[in-house]
Amino acid sequence: MSDIVVAIHARDPISEAGIAAELRVAPGIRLAAGDEDEATVALVVSEEVDEDAVRILRAAQRRGAGSVVVVTKIDERGLLAAVEAGAGGFLRRSEATASALLHCVRGVAAGEGRVPSDLLGRLLGQIGRLQRQVLSPRGLTVAGLTDREANVLRLVADGLDTGEIAKELCYSERTIKNVIHAVTTRLGVRNRSQAVAFALREGLI
Repeated sequence: MSDIVVAIHARDPISEAGIAAELRVAPGIRLAAGDEDEATVALVVSEEVDEDAVRILRAAQRRGAGSVVVVTKIDERGLLAAVEAGAGGFLRRSEATASALLHCVRGVAAGEGRVPSDLLGRLLGQIGRLQRQVLSPRGLTVAGLTDREANVLRLVADGLDTGEIAKELCYSERTIKNVIHAVTTRLGVRNRSQAVAFALREGLI
């Protein structure tokens, strides 16, 4: 099994040196040696989730790397901004022991989320408010699909053709074709099969 390669982004050299010392001796962990493109996990250490932190998280997200955020303080806005930018793990500095840090880094590298229970509660609350106050009035869901779009894609996934879907959902075939066209355009895919594959992979249906 290959090592987890960690790129550390800290504002002050003391924090960076301390974290590097802890990670360097951990089995299965290797520090990125100048080339961030090889990093499996970006470790961002900051006072809060600010613009610089989000920029680093987005860069890691574009490279396909996971991200862990270690912050002194975090509010709902910062939490959502970090999640939207691809962060999968969160630790408060006051709780960032060597074992907690390693647990978080390894979890994120394995594709798992690592969020303190109180932050998870706040995040779920924010998502719930977003759904109730912004998305639901517009007929959307957190997944970015309307209920009708999600239903159409589920039936496509079940192997139904356009006519069968129209009959099942009591719409015209033209409406179903328009729905599928809108979804494929928004998801940036070429056809209904790719739309279903994308939606299933991303958990949209």
